[in-house]
Amino acid sequence: MNILLLGSGGREDALAWRLRQSPACETLIAAPGNPGIARWAECARIDPADPKAVADLAADRAVDLVVIGPEAPLVAGVGDALRAAGIAVFGPNAAAAQLEGSKGFTKDLCEANGIPTAGYVRTERVTDALEALDRFDIPVVIKADGLAAGKGVTVAMTRAEAEDAVRAAGDGPLVIEEFLEGEEASLFALVDGTTAVSFATAQDHKRVGEGDTGPNTGGMGAYSPAPVLTAALEQRAMDEIILPTARALADRGTPFSGVLYAGLMLTAEGPKLIEYNVRFGDPECEAIMPRVEGDFAELLMAVASGRLADGRPVLSDRSTVTVILAARGYPGTPAGGGAIRATQVAEQVEGVTVFHAGTAERDGSLVASGGRVLAVTAIADNFADARARAYRAVDQIDFADGFHRRDIGWRELERQSA
Repeated sequence: MNILLLGSGGREDALAWRLRQSPACETLIAAPGNPGIARWAECARIDPADPKAVADLAADRAVDLVVIGPEAPLVAGVGDALRAAGIAVFGPNAAAAQLEGSKGFTKDLCEANGIPTAGYVRTERVTDALEALDRFDIPVVIKADGLAAGKGVTVAMTRAEAEDAVRAAGDGPLVIEEFLEGEEASLFALVDGTTAVSFATAQDHKRVGEGDTGPNTGGMGAYSPAPVLTAALEQRAMDEIILPTARALADRGTPFSGVLYAGLMLTAEGPKLIEYNVRFGDPECEAIMPRVEGDFAELLMAVASGRLADGRPVLSDRSTVTVILAARGYPGTPAGGGAIRATQVAEQVEGVTVFHAGTAERDGSLVASGGRVLAVTAIADNFADARARAYRAVDQIDFADGFHRRDIGWRELERQSA
């Protein structure tokens, strides 16, 4: 089949890498792509969030399946435009994508359907948000309602910090939320509108600094599977969170199709939903893709065409670890243009693939073009070996303007050494 992949980050590089290995994939086009994705796909320079441009490209190239990587095209209705043109899409329509596009929408859906999540208040004005803080203990969580590239959340440890976050956000939709105690984990489920099945678990590292310090980022590393999300907890999350969500959306006439990524807090009362994303996480996707077995393109087509019951996912029981190399200054203003060398040397480490996130080519050389630049991923028979391989590969890369965390997987390391 001819496949069009939308996006330009490390997640899309991992998806392209895996799709290129699928026997069913004859032609792979990426829009707009990046130098890493260009190893596996032909890159087309169009705006992936422009419904007409994407639909026209898909029609011109006789595309059978469009795989939408990032959230912005989904919320913009790219999937709707493609479906209207009769083209299969892996990714939800704009109405279902509100699960990620509006945190308030998701909180209301959870409340209406008894889905466990944190207590919350939705506000529109700064004055209302400041009053809402009185309803919660400290710490308290302040969330931007819309898309924020993984950086729209403030966990305020003092009342003053909470008030500063509210005032900095200004008037507009906010969600003020109860702070949940526990450990976070990610559950990815495939949903075809009627059938929902668990796909993979992972744990990422949102804070920029070691020891989970500093501001939130889009993610500084991940590993998969996440053993803390035991089989029993995973099933409970499917039964109490994922399946009721899929049913609720279907009942509204907006069935969900694609990957549903639940950010979970594993509390003393059980899993609770922190937030939904309607696409693969980044960097979780880079950690998950090396574990995928079977024909990945056929699996995504089964989801897109409502045939998931005929093609269940199969994942290796091996472990993966992904370490992000970011440009200095991230998640603020990252240093751009820094030279990157020796990625091929890093890939000589057994089990390692270097996925490109924010890279560009300048005069034949690879340079940084974003905040998160590379996602170095290793797979091995166990977590410790995968982690060792990932850091061995990271140490081979010459990126003077970059930095990374040295403690990815620290929670699992502590569990294994206990």
